[in-house]
Amino acid sequence: MLDPEDIDRLELTVVLIGLAIGVVLGWISRFANFCTLGAISDWYSSGDQSRLRMWLLAIAVAILGTQALIAADLIVVKDAFYTAPRFFWLSYLVGGLMFGFGMALSSGCGGRNLVRIGGGSLKAIVVFMVMAIFAYMAMRGIFGVMRVNTVEQIFVTFGTRQDLPSLLRQPGIIVASLIGLALLAYVFLSQELRRQPRLIAGGVIIGLLVVAGWITTGNIGFIEEDPNTLESRFLATNTRGIESLTFVAPLAYWLDLMMLWSDTSRGWTFSIATVCGVVLGALIHAVSSKTFRWEGFVDRADLARHLIGAALMGVGGVTAFGCTIGQGITGLSLLALGSLVATAAIVAGGWLGLHWLERHA
Repeated sequence: MLDPEDIDRLELTVVLIGLAIGVVLGWISRFANFCTLGAISDWYSSGDQSRLRMWLLAIAVAILGTQALIAADLIVVKDAFYTAPRFFWLSYLVGGLMFGFGMALSSGCGGRNLVRIGGGSLKAIVVFMVMAIFAYMAMRGIFGVMRVNTVEQIFVTFGTRQDLPSLLRQPGIIVASLIGLALLAYVFLSQELRRQPRLIAGGVIIGLLVVAGWITTGNIGFIEEDPNTLESRFLATNTRGIESLTFVAPLAYWLDLMMLWSDTSRGWTFSIATVCGVVLGALIHAVSSKTFRWEGFVDRADLARHLIGAALMGVGGVTAFGCTIGQGITGLSLLALGSLVATAAIVAGGWLGLHWLERHA
């Protein structure tokens, strides 16, 4: 049995690995110009699907890697909130549309704005703070009460978990192989993508970072028996369960920690560390590549759009249980049906937001 000092060391290890994962994510996102909104925008404006295929490549790698971990019994994901039996289909749709539309107004999702902070964007700092505040309000404040009493009252309860292997009653590695290989075939059919090694590297590495997140919280940071409670425990996670990369709720957790620093019940976690790591990694790339530039708002209309977009992302991301990375890669790596619905809604919301900007901005 581990003693308290061993547990403290393990918690620190999980946090430090989370920081390292965030640094790599921030660096590679700038290097490969990884941006979900950018991928949707390229597709919308010119039909270019190169960055969209990079995102799909990240999804394929994450699916294959995560399902391999599950098949090898290296992680146990039965308690992951992405695959819970309750299927909140209206929450996924409403929250996803809100998040996607807000993403278009505020020049990128939560993760992308963290990357932009590292590159010198003052606009992204404002988006980050407003998004964090509204995410917190959607988790524990007025919008949280509204969310629970409205859209979350409508759901379907499955007799099993909502991941595709459970629903189809097929081994996860088989379902993952079929989906993952189909995605890889589609991705590499593009000759244009094959000529862009940066995009390939970006997709592969980001997918592997999601896998690294699962094994960090679900294996390295998992103990069979806590000496105080004699129960199994996931260390240094905000949800008290297995986690990987996501960038909506962690912004609220970061804000909560900074505001209540003297409260000893709060502390550094895997997800908070990844938030800080992304900014640091993006800053390292911006400085080393001599692309660091201060950026501010163009005018009051620009400020207003970003404020509204950040608020929509904060509330929408919590309502949809994730963002373009949280649902769009991490949740999909578990083959969760809800993640598929939420991701489709986010893409649709982003498309609608770009259409609105084209006509009104």
